Amino acid sequence: MSDSKILNDKMNRSSRLEYRQVGQTDLQISAIGFGASPLGNAFGPIDAEEGTRAVHLAIDEGINFFDVSPYYGLTLAEERLGQALLGKRDRVVLTTKCGRYGVEQFDFSASRIRLSIEESLRRLRTDYIDLWLAHDVEFGHAEQIVNETIPAMRSLQRQGKVRYVGISGYPLKVLMHIAEKAPVDCILSYCHYNLLIDDMDTVLMPFAEKLAIGVINASPLHMGMLTEREAPEWHPAPLKVRLAVKEAQSFCRMRGVDLAEIALQFCLDYPRVTTTLVGMASPEEVGRNLRAYRNSPDRDLMRQIKTILAPVSNMQWPSGTLENCD
Repeated sequence: MSDSKILNDKMNRSSRLEYRQVGQTDLQISAIGFGASPLGNAFGPIDAEEGTRAVHLAIDEGINFFDVSPYYGLTLAEERLGQALLGKRDRVVLTTKCGRYGVEQFDFSASRIRLSIEESLRRLRTDYIDLWLAHDVEFGHAEQIVNETIPAMRSLQRQGKVRYVGISGYPLKVLMHIAEKAPVDCILSYCHYNLLIDDMDTVLMPFAEKLAIGVINASPLHMGMLTEREAPEWHPAPLKVRLAVKEAQSFCRMRGVDLAEIALQFCLDYPRVTTTLVGMASPEEVGRNLRAYRNSPDRDLMRQIKTILAPVSNMQWPSGTLENCD
């Protein structure tokens, strides 16, 4: 890419949001998306009114992609997002999920899928979902997802209740296996492209691009690890990763920079995905995330942080059933 093209891209990004097409669909979504799981108190209690103001500010600033699930806050996130979107539904591309309803509660059967859409439509106060994802498919049986879940979702698509259909999960292998057997419009992958890991780029993206499937990158902060705070106790990353992140945190503090901002910029600077999904629950978080998007990343600083994290690069954890783990 020429220097002038890079400069123009930076100028465009500083003045407005970029919108990208989701695979072969007609959905055009902002390159930074609003992850609504915090609205369901997923990372601790929030002020519901602050959450509503965050949604409204994001829309006003051009963020049009909103992602939620019945699992987040055990339906609370859907309820709060639906309330916040009253009068603004036509300005957003709305995504929710089905199949996961609790920490250990999964049901990918056709009957539950049909019930799930009605429940989500009611909570979200809308009569259609733009993009509907089977949630954390690695906890189900791949053959059921292929032969029962996705066909049920496509049936509801034909009824006009959803516009497009996709899958989400952590292990890349099962996501690609399912998408190869049962064509989907989009794949949401989390914790596979950020400062700690980049196998989305080498494994998932070539597959998705070949089939023209849209890809959403979620958890750019590695589920809260790449911040100034301690990683949550429940975080599944190995101890080696936690220790390496502590070193990166110290490095950033010494230089007066925010690790979370650098980590977010690293992901937002990646052009191959359709959008990067970032959790937000307050106007301050919306503003901070948009500043990270609009400011030019310090590539030298990123390289130094990547060097610190290199010994634990691409370390993963098991998720889902044994047959579905990478």
